[in-house]
Amino acid sequence: MSLRFASLGSGSKGNGTLVATADSCVLVDCGFTLKETRRRLERLGVAPEQLSAILVTHEHSDHIKGVLPLAKKYELPVFTSFGTAEYGEMRSTPWWRCLSPGDSEEIAGIDIQAVPVPHDAREPCQFVFRHRSRSLGLLTDLGSVTPVVRQHYAECDALVLECNHDVPMLEAGPYPPSLKRRVGGDWGHLNNGQAASLLSSCEIERLQHLVMAHLSEQNNTPALARSAIEPHMQSSEALLSADQEAGFDWLEIA
Repeated sequence: MSLRFASLGSGSKGNGTLVATADSCVLVDCGFTLKETRRRLERLGVAPEQLSAILVTHEHSDHIKGVLPLAKKYELPVFTSFGTAEYGEMRSTPWWRCLSPGDSEEIAGIDIQAVPVPHDAREPCQFVFRHRSRSLGLLTDLGSVTPVVRQHYAECDALVLECNHDVPMLEAGPYPPSLKRRVGGDWGHLNNGQAASLLSSCEIERLQHLVMAHLSEQNNTPALARSAIEPHMQSSEALLSADQEAGFDWLEIA
């Protein structure tokens, strides 16, 4: 087995992504209560005791809320940037390990690259995972696509990509003006068009799976996201969307 991945859930109510090999399983983010995390892990056939480590992208509650309870309960190492570790008592716990944006490290037998991204958090990053010549890119919670992002995500065999909002839906939607500016700004979240533009610098022929993630329940639909992304794909069969409740089931990189 090379790499496989699955989602506990994706959206503003909670996020968590599993990345696994034959020998290890890491959890990226945990925005759920301990009880809910266990329920969602069980749905994917994973016991908390099987986790090797937790990685955290940034300190917003829908990504970090359940991290410390899970780490304490099962004595799991937690890798975050120094800025992210300002959350709660993270830095003073015996489980915290620093993984700075721009750094790479082997964790549980997986080579992990931390990629700095523009988002309104203390020191956010996203991750590219490599194992046995295969790579998985996880890219959500950023407001713009930078040259650094394009560089690191150009050669992925699978990609979990934020398609947070449709611009007309956001503009006409119920959010107050300040929140609309935050979500749609350079330090907010990717819209469907921005997500599609990233694919122009990717080796599309390599992509076995592209998962549209972190879709706003108020400002986007899977159909709108698909209509923006699908024209850039070689095969529409490789394209699916992550759900807030169901996440998505295991996908394997051949």
